[in-house]
Amino acid sequence: MRIGIVVGSIRDGRRGGQVGRWVLDEASSREDADYTLVDLRTFDVPLLTEHTLPAAAQRRYDSPAVTRWSQAIDPCDGYVFVTPEYNHGLPGAFKNAVDSLGPEWNDKPVGFVSYGSASGIRAVEQWRQVVANFRMHDVRAQVALSNFTEFDEDRTFAPDPRRADDLRIMLDELVSHTTARA
Repeated sequence: MRIGIVVGSIRDGRRGGQVGRWVLDEASSREDADYTLVDLRTFDVPLLTEHTLPAAAQRRYDSPAVTRWSQAIDPCDGYVFVTPEYNHGLPGAFKNAVDSLGPEWNDKPVGFVSYGSASGIRAVEQWRQVVANFRMHDVRAQVALSNFTEFDEDRTFAPDPRRADDLRIMLDELVSHTTARA
């Protein structure tokens, strides 16, 4: 079973890279799945402008960048979305990248690790609506990180120790739902 940890921020100075590596480090001690980091920033996914809807493209995309993105996402059996909250919502580049694919997401479970001034809660609420369109099962447990208390003045990630338990609970649910799907 393969779980993709998808880092959804592409901004310079982003916090998502640190958070994604923390998720991977914590998950690597588990023996229930193969966890892999998929960093959106490395794919340069263009804005969705293709005439053919991704759901109807049968995994054949005009853009080489979208094809590479598809090839990274499709082999995963479930996902952890590492998402910031921007302006009380989900990040546009991440939403565009999700929208650029279709069947790669269908029917697969997803869990959320969010961060922001309000711990990313509003972004996750919006993600839950989006992933429902792909018939993805979003697990209830999530990890919500505060920009104010879990990053120091140098923007270095310093999670509260209880976050490891939050992550373990979310991953337990995600693996359970991913196993049930198989």
